[in-house]
Amino acid sequence: MGLDKGGLAIDPRGLIYESYRIDGIRAEECRSIFLDWALGVPMGDDLQAALRELQAVYADKAPDHPMSAIIRDGLQKASPTGRRRGRSRG
Repeated sequence: MGLDKGGLAIDPRGLIYESYRIDGIRAEECRSIFLDWALGVPMGDDLQAALRELQAVYADKAPDHPMSAIIRDGLQKASPTGRRRGRSRG
C-alpha cells in the first residue's frame, strides 16, 4: 500500500504534503494552506511537536520552498519564547 497524501498523522488531509507538490506555489498560497492545516490541529495536540515533524519531513529537505519558511516561522511563534515576543512591559 502506498502513502496516502504523505501518510503523516499530523497532516491527515495531506495539505502540507500537497503544497510541496505544487510547482510555482507562492508564499501567500502557502500561508493560506498552513492556516487551514493549523485550524485542523485538534485542541490539546502538541503544535510544536507537529511543526517539528513537518520540518523534519519536508522543510529540512526543501529549505528554499516557501512552505518551509512558513513552517520555520510557525515553529518559532509556537515556542514559549515566540509567544512572549511583542508583549508589553510596564
